[in-house]
Amino acid sequence: MSPRGEQSMVPEAEFESYYGRQIIKTPTWKTPDVPLYLFLGGLAGSSAVLAEGAALTGRPDLERVARLAAAGGAAAGTVALVHDLGRPERFLNMLRVLKPTSPLSVGAFVLASFSTMAGAAAASHVTGVMPRLGRLAGLGAAALGPPLATYTAALIGNTAVPAWHDAHRELPYIFGGSGATAAGGLAMVFTPVAQAGPARRMAVAGAAMEIVAAERLLDRLGMVGEPYRTGRPGRLMSVSRTTTAVAAGATLLLGRRSRVVSVLAGAACVGASVMTRFGIFEAGLASARDPKYTVVPQKERLARRAEERRVGR
Repeated sequence: MSPRGEQSMVPEAEFESYYGRQIIKTPTWKTPDVPLYLFLGGLAGSSAVLAEGAALTGRPDLERVARLAAAGGAAAGTVALVHDLGRPERFLNMLRVLKPTSPLSVGAFVLASFSTMAGAAAASHVTGVMPRLGRLAGLGAAALGPPLATYTAALIGNTAVPAWHDAHRELPYIFGGSGATAAGGLAMVFTPVAQAGPARRMAVAGAAMEIVAAERLLDRLGMVGEPYRTGRPGRLMSVSRTTTAVAAGATLLLGRRSRVVSVLAGAACVGASVMTRFGIFEAGLASARDPKYTVVPQKERLARRAEERRVGR
């Protein structure tokens, strides 16, 4: 309605892209290679930290499971990354020069160093050969564990993909928490209840961090966060959060008393962590395909800057 009570004959303008074309290119990263790589890095890095904690507190069964998970996760993650790259020499070429400003370059060096030390620590623990060198390698892997678990968040947050770039503050906490949940959950599945205390605590703490960070992401991103709430990515993220919360609650209430609950809750934690990575990955692809997630925030930023300049005069 106009001030005189007349009805406007012009409809509200709706966003349309130029000839319906995308503004940015959709990432060419492969599925499931890259989502699995994101998951396996978090699992391996957190498992290395868990393994060192188990060694310090005298829990050999837990240490064995965590050492093998760290080494196996790093190896499987490397295979997924190389498969996505297409040729093994492309990964080796990334190790020729270290670029501190490139998350991918730094991450390649972290992955290579972590894989070597986690593999050596696991081999030493299983065979009993060179235990001192094995412990030193385990300490090195534990030190690189948190960077390995979270650098992939910096990697995707450093792109132009709206749902990833605008979530760069929360993604490291989501990836770190999800990795801890997966590592703790996997250890709960294969470790006797009596020795799985640190694994339970890691799973519950990781679940809390992931859920809080994910809720913060949805609240802060506004329209750009729509892909995390709608479609297949939204369903994956919703099921993941619910599963994580239920598994963490079961772990707190019955995990230390029931082997069955410990196994089921641990498996649920691992599955939820996988769903989180696939949900985040697919949300990014969806936001890249729809140009409104690129153009509308740009227009809003320009309008705010213009208003700030006007007020500042």
